[in-house]
Amino acid sequence: MNKSKILAAFSVMAIGGVAAAFAQYPVFTGYVPAGQQQPVQFGRPGQAQQPVMMPGQRVIQPGQVQQMPTTAANPTRVTGALPQVGSNATSRRYYQPGSFDRLADSGLYIGLSIAYATSVNGGLLADYRNQANAWFVPGSFRESPYKTDTVLPMQLSVGAAINSDIRVDFSYNRFSGISHPDSVQTSDGAGGFLNAAATGGAITATATMLNVYYNLDSYTGYLAGGALRPYIGVGAGISTNTIADYLIHDNNFYGEVPIGSPSIAGELTGISDIFAYHAGGTRENLAFMFEGGVTTEMEGGIKIDFFVRYTGLGKVQSSGSIVVSQTEWLGTGFGTIGDPGSEEPAPYDSVFHYTNWFESGNLGVLDLGIRLRLQF
Repeated sequence: MNKSKILAAFSVMAIGGVAAAFAQYPVFTGYVPAGQQQPVQFGRPGQAQQPVMMPGQRVIQPGQVQQMPTTAANPTRVTGALPQVGSNATSRRYYQPGSFDRLADSGLYIGLSIAYATSVNGGLLADYRNQANAWFVPGSFRESPYKTDTVLPMQLSVGAAINSDIRVDFSYNRFSGISHPDSVQTSDGAGGFLNAAATGGAITATATMLNVYYNLDSYTGYLAGGALRPYIGVGAGISTNTIADYLIHDNNFYGEVPIGSPSIAGELTGISDIFAYHAGGTRENLAFMFEGGVTTEMEGGIKIDFFVRYTGLGKVQSSGSIVVSQTEWLGTGFGTIGDPGSEEPAPYDSVFHYTNWFESGNLGVLDLGIRLRLQF
């Protein structure tokens, strides 16, 4: 066999091998635009050929394919807001994403609020009212409601949203404009009560709390077209309540000797013009708050909370130190007690110091307020 015959044999073998391989494994011929693709068949010789699906084609009968349309036939454009799903009567309500996200809480925030106290609850009561001879020390033997001027609670808070429904913050609250009442009812020593004037006793309360707020719009649905988001909140912490010194003046006359008794020179016959100086005090307590309101949003990431809140601040308590100055009346030795000139003021003032004689009372504030929250 000469060289030309050998070369021809190798050529036939190479071409046959390539053809067989192509029949077994089709070769990718490059990208074909949609609409121009044809089914490619493969398989072993003698077997039924199965169509190979290309993008944009579907099978309508065995061995046949049809080009899928690239656009919807007769498309209809829908405009306007998406409908709400559910109802208040049957289930929870859901929102259009734009409205929901617009009011969603996110990230850190700083809040500043001011409120107006619509009600201040509680009052002072003498803890020593059952002590022997307690009537010698003027005080609140019946609960005396606090005197309130314009009370404007202030709050500074720093917090963050946990998710779209829950946020948590630390707050510092300050309450002022509260004071000891202008008058109290003190014991007359015989089972009754007499009025005594009071001055001073300004009360300041501060509270540091951890608060948790929960948005309710998943249950209440839209308010004001989705512009308002209702919420509730609870908080707990420590309050520091301080009352300044105050003075109680009892100008009643308390007789020590029955009228008509003989006047004995130098004998104590009565007491008048009692001044009781009550030292103020500071007390720390557990405090709590409940809040409900609605949130809306301004430009620049500022949210506004309109709320009603009740804060329980615990007890207000004096230091227990009372200094009493009083005028004593002595018999002159002339006539009978009750007659003119039968008794006269002593040439000295009597001063007594009482310790651990407290006056105290609970303090709670209900207020309406507005809070600005700047989110980061």
